[in-house]
Amino acid sequence: MFIEKEDPEGVLEIILELTKERIPKRFGFDPVDDIQVITPMHRGTVGTGNLNEALQKALNPVEVKGVTRGNRTFRINDKVMQIKNNYDKEVFNGDVGRVSKVNFETQEMFISFDGRDISYDFMDLDEVVLAYAVSVHKSQGSEYAAVVMPILTQHYMLLQRNLIYTAVTRGRRLVVLVGTRKALAIGVKNNKTQKRYTYLRDRLA
Repeated sequence: MFIEKEDPEGVLEIILELTKERIPKRFGFDPVDDIQVITPMHRGTVGTGNLNEALQKALNPVEVKGVTRGNRTFRINDKVMQIKNNYDKEVFNGDVGRVSKVNFETQEMFISFDGRDISYDFMDLDEVVLAYAVSVHKSQGSEYAAVVMPILTQHYMLLQRNLIYTAVTRGRRLVVLVGTRKALAIGVKNNKTQKRYTYLRDRLA
Protein backbone atom coordinates (compact mmCIF):
# COMPACT_ATOMS: atom_id res chain seq x y z
CA MET A 1 0.00 0.00 0.00
CA PHE A 2 1.09 3.58 -0.60
CA ILE A 3 -0.07 6.55 1.47
CA GLU A 4 0.87 9.91 -0.03
CA LYS A 5 2.12 12.57 2.35
CA GLU A 6 4.76 15.24 1.77
CA ASP A 7 5.71 16.75 5.11
CA PRO A 8 7.81 14.66 7.55
CA GLU A 9 5.58 15.54 10.55
CA GLY A 10 2.54 14.26 8.65
CA VAL A 11 4.42 11.09 7.69
CA LEU A 12 5.34 10.51 11.35
CA GLU A 13 1.72 10.97 12.42
CA ILE A 14 0.50 8.43 9.86
CA ILE A 15 3.18 5.90 10.84
CA LEU A 16 2.12 6.12 14.51
CA GLU A 17 -1.53 5.72 13.55
CA LEU A 18 -0.81 2.75 11.26
CA THR A 19 1.35 0.97 13.82
CA LYS A 20 -0.80 1.52 16.87
CA GLU A 21 -4.32 1.31 15.44
CA ARG A 22 -5.02 0.82 11.75
CA ILE A 23 -2.89 -2.24 10.93
CA PRO A 24 -3.62 -4.15 14.19
CA LYS A 25 -7.35 -3.45 13.83
CA ARG A 26 -7.58 -4.46 10.18
CA PHE A 27 -5.10 -7.35 10.02
CA GLY A 28 -4.90 -8.53 13.64
CA PHE A 29 -1.15 -7.97 13.86
CA ASP A 30 0.55 -7.23 17.18
CA PRO A 31 1.86 -3.63 17.06
CA VAL A 32 5.23 -4.57 18.58
CA ASP A 33 5.92 -8.19 17.60
CA ASP A 34 4.47 -8.25 14.07
CA ILE A 35 4.93 -4.72 12.73
CA GLN A 36 8.36 -3.29 11.95
CA VAL A 37 9.03 0.30 10.96
CA ILE A 38 12.03 0.48 8.62
CA THR A 39 13.63 3.80 7.75
CA PRO A 40 16.67 4.84 5.70
CA MET A 41 17.79 7.59 8.05
CA HIS A 42 19.07 7.80 11.61
CA ARG A 43 18.39 11.52 12.06
CA GLY A 44 15.46 13.77 11.34
CA THR A 45 11.72 13.55 11.99
CA VAL A 46 11.40 10.08 10.46
CA GLY A 47 14.89 8.83 11.33
CA THR A 48 15.40 5.88 13.68
CA GLY A 49 16.09 8.11 16.71
CA ASN A 50 12.92 10.20 16.59
CA LEU A 51 10.72 7.34 15.36
CA ASN A 52 11.82 5.09 18.22
CA GLU A 53 11.08 7.79 20.77
CA ALA A 54 7.62 8.46 19.30
CA LEU A 55 6.77 4.76 18.90
CA GLN A 56 7.94 3.98 22.45
CA LYS A 57 5.57 6.65 23.80
CA ALA A 58 2.71 5.33 21.66
CA LEU A 59 3.19 1.58 22.15
CA ASN A 60 4.77 1.36 25.61
CA PRO A 61 3.61 4.36 27.62
CA VAL A 62 5.33 5.22 30.92
CA GLU A 63 4.08 3.02 33.75
CA VAL A 64 7.26 2.19 35.60
CA LYS A 65 10.63 3.88 35.97
CA GLY A 66 13.01 3.22 33.10
CA VAL A 67 16.78 2.97 32.79
CA THR A 68 18.41 5.90 30.99
CA ARG A 69 21.69 5.36 29.21
CA GLY A 70 22.95 8.35 27.23
CA ASN A 71 19.96 9.68 25.31
CA ARG A 72 18.05 6.37 25.43
CA THR A 73 15.57 5.21 28.06
CA PHE A 74 14.59 1.54 28.33
CA ARG A 75 11.42 0.33 30.03
CA ILE A 76 9.87 -3.07 30.70
CA ASN A 77 8.30 -4.49 27.49
CA ASP A 78 10.37 -2.27 25.21
CA LYS A 79 11.42 -3.81 21.89
CA VAL A 80 15.22 -3.66 21.66
CA MET A 81 18.01 -4.78 19.32
CA GLN A 82 21.52 -6.00 20.11
CA ILE A 83 23.96 -3.96 17.98
CA LYS A 84 27.23 -5.85 18.55
CA ASN A 85 28.19 -9.49 18.90
CA ASN A 86 28.46 -10.67 22.50
CA TYR A 87 29.76 -14.23 22.54
CA ASP A 88 29.63 -14.48 26.35
CA LYS A 89 25.91 -13.80 26.38
CA GLU A 90 25.35 -15.63 23.06
CA VAL A 91 23.50 -12.66 21.59
CA PHE A 92 24.54 -11.19 18.28
CA ASN A 93 24.28 -8.08 16.15
CA GLY A 94 20.70 -7.75 14.89
CA ASP A 95 19.04 -9.98 17.52
CA VAL A 96 15.73 -8.47 18.68
CA GLY A 97 14.25 -9.00 22.14
CA ARG A 98 11.97 -7.46 24.77
CA VAL A 99 12.96 -5.94 28.11
CA SER A 100 11.53 -8.32 30.72
CA LYS A 101 12.81 -7.00 34.05
CA VAL A 102 14.76 -4.13 35.62
CA ASN A 103 16.50 -4.48 38.97
CA PHE A 104 17.73 -1.15 40.32
CA GLU A 105 19.35 -2.75 43.38
CA THR A 106 21.70 -4.95 41.36
CA GLN A 107 21.86 -2.43 38.47
CA GLU A 108 20.71 -5.08 35.98
CA MET A 109 18.27 -5.13 33.07
CA PHE A 110 17.01 -8.42 31.67
CA ILE A 111 16.14 -8.84 27.99
CA SER A 112 14.25 -11.84 26.66
CA PHE A 113 15.65 -13.20 23.38
CA ASP A 114 13.59 -16.15 22.08
CA GLY A 115 12.56 -17.08 25.60
CA ARG A 116 16.06 -16.69 27.10
CA ASP A 117 16.37 -13.97 29.74
CA ILE A 118 19.79 -12.35 29.37
CA SER A 119 21.20 -10.09 32.09
CA TYR A 120 22.78 -6.74 31.21
CA ASP A 121 24.63 -4.57 33.67
CA PHE A 122 23.44 -0.97 33.35
CA MET A 123 26.95 -0.10 32.14
CA ASP A 124 26.56 -2.55 29.20
CA LEU A 125 23.41 -0.98 27.78
CA ASP A 126 25.39 0.68 24.99
CA GLU A 127 25.09 -2.73 23.32
CA VAL A 128 21.33 -2.34 22.77
CA VAL A 129 19.03 0.21 21.13
CA LEU A 130 15.28 0.59 20.85
CA ALA A 131 13.99 -1.39 17.87
CA TYR A 132 10.47 -0.15 17.18
CA ALA A 133 12.11 1.43 14.12
CA VAL A 134 15.30 0.10 12.51
CA SER A 135 17.45 1.18 9.58
CA VAL A 136 17.28 -0.56 6.20
CA HIS A 137 20.81 -1.83 6.86
CA LYS A 138 19.86 -3.36 10.23
CA SER A 139 16.77 -5.02 8.72
CA GLN A 140 18.81 -7.08 6.25
CA GLY A 141 18.38 -10.81 6.75
CA SER A 142 15.19 -10.40 8.81
CA GLU A 143 11.53 -10.66 7.87
CA TYR A 144 8.39 -9.33 9.50
CA ALA A 145 4.65 -9.88 9.09
CA ALA A 146 4.21 -6.19 8.28
CA VAL A 147 6.58 -3.39 7.32
CA VAL A 148 5.89 0.35 7.43
CA MET A 149 8.40 2.62 5.71
CA PRO A 150 8.71 6.38 5.20
CA ILE A 151 9.99 7.43 1.78
CA LEU A 152 10.72 11.10 1.17
CA THR A 153 13.02 13.02 -1.17
CA GLN A 154 15.11 14.07 1.84
CA HIS A 155 16.07 10.36 2.12
CA TYR A 156 18.88 10.74 -0.39
CA MET A 157 20.58 7.59 0.97
CA LEU A 158 17.48 5.46 0.41
CA LEU A 159 16.83 6.66 -3.08
CA GLN A 160 18.52 3.67 -4.66
CA ARG A 161 16.71 0.69 -6.13
CA ASN A 162 18.61 -1.95 -4.14
CA LEU A 163 17.86 -0.31 -0.78
CA ILE A 164 14.15 0.09 -1.57
CA TYR A 165 14.11 -3.56 -2.65
CA THR A 166 15.76 -4.63 0.62
CA ALA A 167 13.22 -2.73 2.74
CA VAL A 168 10.13 -3.82 0.79
CA THR A 169 11.10 -7.50 0.73
CA ARG A 170 11.33 -7.63 4.54
CA GLY A 171 7.51 -7.73 4.74
CA ARG A 172 5.89 -11.18 4.55
CA ARG A 173 2.23 -10.16 4.35
CA LEU A 174 2.00 -6.38 4.25
CA VAL A 175 4.14 -3.40 3.26
CA VAL A 176 2.95 0.20 3.63
CA LEU A 177 5.00 3.04 2.15
CA VAL A 178 4.28 6.54 3.46
CA GLY A 179 5.66 9.53 1.58
CA THR A 180 5.83 10.85 -1.97
CA ARG A 181 5.60 9.07 -5.31
CA LYS A 182 8.36 11.35 -6.55
CA ALA A 183 10.79 9.94 -3.95
CA LEU A 184 9.81 6.37 -4.87
CA ALA A 185 10.24 7.08 -8.59
CA ILE A 186 13.69 8.63 -8.05
CA GLY A 187 14.78 5.58 -6.07
CA VAL A 188 13.43 3.01 -8.52
CA LYS A 189 15.19 4.77 -11.42
CA ASN A 190 18.50 4.98 -9.56
CA ASN A 191 20.17 1.63 -10.14
CA LYS A 192 23.68 2.89 -9.41
CA THR A 193 25.12 1.38 -6.28
CA GLN A 194 27.79 3.27 -4.41
CA LYS A 195 31.26 1.80 -4.93
CA ARG A 196 32.95 0.41 -1.86
CA TYR A 197 36.72 0.57 -1.72
CA THR A 198 37.70 -2.31 0.57
CA TYR A 199 41.16 -3.09 -0.88
CA LEU A 200 40.18 -6.75 -0.52
CA ARG A 201 42.06 -7.79 -3.67
CA ASP A 202 45.25 -6.14 -2.36
CA ARG A 203 44.86 -7.81 1.04
CA LEU A 204 44.33 -11.23 -0.54
CA ALA A 205 47.42 -10.71 -2.70
